[in-house]
Amino acid sequence: MKCIVLLGYMCAGKTTVGRVVAKDLGRTFYDLDWYIEERFHAKIPQIFAQRGEEKFRDMERRMLHEAAEFQDTVLSLGGGTPCFFDNMDYVNSVAETFYLKASPEVLVKHIAMSRGKRPLLEGKTPEELSAFVHRQLEEREPFYSRAHHTIDINLLNSFDRIQDIADKVKSFI
Repeated sequence: MKCIVLLGYMCAGKTTVGRVVAKDLGRTFYDLDWYIEERFHAKIPQIFAQRGEEKFRDMERRMLHEAAEFQDTVLSLGGGTPCFFDNMDYVNSVAETFYLKASPEVLVKHIAMSRGKRPLLEGKTPEELSAFVHRQLEEREPFYSRAHHTIDINLLNSFDRIQDIADKVKSFI
């Protein structure tokens, strides 16, 4: 079966929802960032620091082309993945794509609660973070909105809501 790809901004819930969808459908779940880290034996912030964003994005593109070819999988992408090279065209051609869409305000809250290090957000004040998310989301929206399906995740605040979003994804399969 075709790969299911979840995309959207960082901390939109792609990994959380993806795990539930994969479990419910009996598929294997992959997070592209984790896949890259496993393949290159380094964390994404380390790769960014050592190689820079340009080299990381090329590496990310190559790993996307590899992982999206796996059968019976659910794949969550990094927030920037759809916005570089031909990545959005590519995933739309090989997978069923879902944009998990949230408002900038919800995303800022999710990011504030996140435990992961985010290279693009290091050292930003809350005001700078909010402005950054608003600006970057506006830039990325044209890519994200090209997904086959868009699902509003603004109220992703409980396990029941996570299951509801997963059920919406599954309803399109």
